[in-house]
Amino acid sequence: MKIAIIGGTGYQGLGLALRFAKSGEQVLVGSRDLKKAENAVNIIKNMLNDDDLPNITAMTNEEATKNGDIIILTVPLQAQMITLKSIKDHVGGKIFVDATAPLEGCIGGKPTRFVDLWEGSASERSAAFLGEEARVVSAFCNIGAASLTNIGEDVQCDCLVSGDDSDAKIPVMELAETIPGVRAIDCGPLENARIVEKITPLLINLNIRNRIKLAGIRITGL
Repeated sequence: MKIAIIGGTGYQGLGLALRFAKSGEQVLVGSRDLKKAENAVNIIKNMLNDDDLPNITAMTNEEATKNGDIIILTVPLQAQMITLKSIKDHVGGKIFVDATAPLEGCIGGKPTRFVDLWEGSASERSAAFLGEEARVVSAFCNIGAASLTNIGEDVQCDCLVSGDDSDAKIPVMELAETIPGVRAIDCGPLENARIVEKITPLLINLNIRNRIKLAGIRITGL
């Protein structure tokens, strides 16, 4: 299975690509600029001390979407729609994971504040735009980039997964659990992403208030 990281040159995308490559998944790092994707791949190879890593490839966003089996969108809010427009024709009914967190910081405000979207959540926005072209799942938006790139340590955070297609959620949850320390939690239908996405600014706030970088969330009692 090929995992396409759309916007794989940003902190979140690079972190996910790093973890998946380390776990042995076939990873396609996408970017609007192929050279930026190639640079991200080189960074990951250096972090893993492997200059000949065979399971990670640099591509444009369009190429990565076309060749991937699971598509993961990791761009900031202000780039979400323009990126969706550029890859829509290549989604073709694939599992589409939206990791976008609607943060006010993406549009010039505070990173600890949430932006309310007309559609309810960033993931629902993707679903509304892509229509039947994709099986949209919300995941990974509550796992911080700092934890993902802290490659020597397990990630101390659960992955909260929402989606209307139960069959689409299963491989996403399995993929999440290839990251050491991560447990995937099925949070129900896609509309619950409205709640999950709001956890991200809360975690950012906790990091800032406590002068740390690795705040995460665990669901107990399951």
